[in-house]
Amino acid sequence: MSSEQADYASKIEVRTTADGSPTLYVPALDEHYHSRHGAAQESRHVFIEAGLQPLLWENSGQLDYPLQVLEVGLGTGLNALLTLKAARRHCVAVAYDGYETMPLPAAAVAALAPQWEDIPALRDAFAQLHTAPWNEPLALTIIFSLTKRLAEVQNAALPANHYNLIYFDAFAPEKQPELWTEAIFAKLYAAAAPGAVLVSYCAQGQFRRNLRAAGWLTEKLPGPPGKREMTRARKPAAGSSADF
Repeated sequence: MSSEQADYASKIEVRTTADGSPTLYVPALDEHYHSRHGAAQESRHVFIEAGLQPLLWENSGQLDYPLQVLEVGLGTGLNALLTLKAARRHCVAVAYDGYETMPLPAAAVAALAPQWEDIPALRDAFAQLHTAPWNEPLALTIIFSLTKRLAEVQNAALPANHYNLIYFDAFAPEKQPELWTEAIFAKLYAAAAPGAVLVSYCAQGQFRRNLRAAGWLTEKLPGPPGKREMTRARKPAAGSSADF
């Protein structure tokens, strides 16, 4: 761990959000990992309800499995675990790649663990997720494989036309501007399979313009509690029109 990473990890704080679920606060960035209005409900609203579930419903019987999911900003693992829960409910196999550059300190992981105590399968998956080696695939269940990528996505060699669903969960544009550029979204577009969906909590105008400049079709959706809007984008399916 670099000195910068060590300093970041030593100052991270665990905070309880309005729905009772925990999140992390980074003093160096003055930024929370999730919405203070509810960490779990934000993740369910943005990534599961607006991303994963519609993709499965709209493409029933047409997607090859496992479903290939890419997350930019693995963080606490909340999105991955909620995706695992939904995959079990829908009986869908998932291969999940999560990119992260700042691994969580052990104290933060221990403080986050109690939120999963009442769900044994996810409690065990949470523990496995945070103890698993980086850059190696891990079968959290028979149908859910996770690979934690300790790397900057902007410098990663992503496979072409591969991912069905992208969770873009980086810190806000003013906190990590290098991750919100047209070049990043062009790279993700090239890595996305035809018909792929990208979802993000962010609704910033420049963000949507950068997505469209990279080829994505975008739409605004109602945001989670405390946020008026969010963004969903799609890579056109092969042979489809450019209309969303």
